[in-house]
Amino acid sequence: MARQPSTKQLSDWDRTYLWHPFTQMQEWEQEKPLIIERGKGSYLIDTEGKKYLDGTSSIWVNLHGHRHPTLDRAIKKQLDKIAHSSLFGLSNPPAIELARALIRILPKGLTRVFYSDDGSTAVEIALKMAVQYWQLRRPDAGPKNTFLHLKLAYHGDTVGAVSVGNIDLFHGRFKSLLFPTAEADPPYCYRCPLSLTFPSCQMACLDPIEQILKERHRELAGFIIEPLVQAAAGMLTSPPGYLKRVRELCTKYDVLLIADEVATGFGRTGKMFACQHEGVTPDLMAISKGLTGGYLPLAATLTTDEIYRAFLGRYADFKTFFHGHSYTGNPLGCAVALANIEIFQKEKTLARLQPKIKTMARLLQPLRGLPHVGEIRQQGFIVAIELVEDKETRKPYPLETRVGHRIAMEARNRGLLLRPIGNVIVLMPPLSTSIPELKRMVEILQASVETVTQPRADGPGS
Repeated sequence: MARQPSTKQLSDWDRTYLWHPFTQMQEWEQEKPLIIERGKGSYLIDTEGKKYLDGTSSIWVNLHGHRHPTLDRAIKKQLDKIAHSSLFGLSNPPAIELARALIRILPKGLTRVFYSDDGSTAVEIALKMAVQYWQLRRPDAGPKNTFLHLKLAYHGDTVGAVSVGNIDLFHGRFKSLLFPTAEADPPYCYRCPLSLTFPSCQMACLDPIEQILKERHRELAGFIIEPLVQAAAGMLTSPPGYLKRVRELCTKYDVLLIADEVATGFGRTGKMFACQHEGVTPDLMAISKGLTGGYLPLAATLTTDEIYRAFLGRYADFKTFFHGHSYTGNPLGCAVALANIEIFQKEKTLARLQPKIKTMARLLQPLRGLPHVGEIRQQGFIVAIELVEDKETRKPYPLETRVGHRIAMEARNRGLLLRPIGNVIVLMPPLSTSIPELKRMVEILQASVETVTQPRADGPGS
């Protein structure tokens, strides 16, 4: 049996061979990597045995904790049968059963499931489906070959998903590769581009959106939106009624509504899907992240019978949706995703989550008084703390100060793993997190914010 490499050896190999996502590798090569070896419940454990609370659900994917016995068993049971077979001209029981289970919990009216690998591909598929739908079903409606999206949106890193995104730091270099789109200001109430205040504003930010839809509906195939929460933008939460009004406008102007529920799906907002808070059924929906409970890569694009039927015809009609992935409908991923949905039902996950959502709001209340906390946004079990250099003027910290990163490193030293978005600290723990664990997370978070933003005159960092 081969000897287990030491932490030092693994660190050396990491710096020599790996290229990490969203990471400045020159800095990484100077640091000692934190190498996670195991997990249990709400905790991650490194190669030296130190435990850390998982404050990001391992980047927004884990729902029921690490090493949940039901999910572990589902993978092992499926592995005894087969790990993978193609969905090209074949099928498999887990893919079939999962599709049926998904349709039963999705917003009413979504009736078809198209599998892929991750959130970006699920969005890419939705965009292509939308364009082809209009070509097949309603060519009289207009060319309909572009999209409306919100500024600060993030829908993934493939070229189509980037085209409907708007985070320049991530994607500005690739503009020459992208297709043209229409964009509108998001409902960023803390920094309202119209300098208005909710609710007296009456959601005036929707007026420019309606104007775009009115003027350009013949060229717009769809309006893509992250319902209730714009995640990578800093967990920007939309006001009540905003999503429902967007649905009404899309219907009025004959534009498909595409809901990107990659981050918001599977209980994060307090309901199974964010669209369900306002009784909205999109025409297309992209899901991933929590689909397998944080175990394996799997995604799906869901759509209505109306869209599905536009693609039906004789082979010679070439109406087929010519798109697929080698691991589409992977049996291992589908088996664990099916077990994930069963856990929601058997453990009454959403009902048990409600008091924790209220507790989280109460625990965060003292942080609102801190001098450099500009706003705390919460939607269900998703929290964002926006840090500002000047609370009175809402002046943000310069990005080069890396205040979010410094707070995350301080929290790590205290036993909590976080991943900030610039000056925004995100707390998105697994849904299974206990109230004592939640209390500890917020305690560490508050202490870390205070340590970094209010250093003592005679202390470190002064």
